[in-house]
Amino acid sequence: MMTCSKTYSDLPFAHRQHRHPGHCSLIHGHNWTLKITFACDVFDSNGFVVDFGNLKYIKDWLAKHLDHACVLAADDPLKDQIVNAAPQVYRLYEVQNASCEGISLHLWEVFSELLYRKEGNRVWIAQLDLFEDARNATCFVPSQERLHKMRRHLEVEGATLPAPHILSNSKKEVLV
Repeated sequence: MMTCSKTYSDLPFAHRQHRHPGHCSLIHGHNWTLKITFACDVFDSNGFVVDFGNLKYIKDWLAKHLDHACVLAADDPLKDQIVNAAPQVYRLYEVQNASCEGISLHLWEVFSELLYRKEGNRVWIAQLDLFEDARNATCFVPSQERLHKMRRHLEVEGATLPAPHILSNSKKEVLV
């Protein structure tokens, strides 16, 4: 297996962790950094894991969905009140879990699907690192089982977004 990584820096968006008992329950923002590690067993025709020049679709997705967005959990009890108070002043993006860990998992699912559309099963996302700032980050490495479940889903469903939480709902699964 060979890997390569692409980093996207200075991604400004806010989030709120409504379950947190402290200040993280307030809407607050970061200039996030995202590092995606791609892996393959077979290089493309250029001898690459992925051609970095062909990853514009990831940058475009980030710009469309997260640039200056406010990320809230789908079950945030104040979500509707927040949105209805001033819908014109921010872009809402909803996830299952608005913690850095939950956002990491969500991004892995979304980008795995986008990557499958472009590359099929030749290449996959072996790791996704999400940095809130220089001191705080998460690292998501999918288990072999999770990777196989995602691949089966993509093959059966034909890679149709959204399927963002297909693998996130299992109560048995523990994320490391």
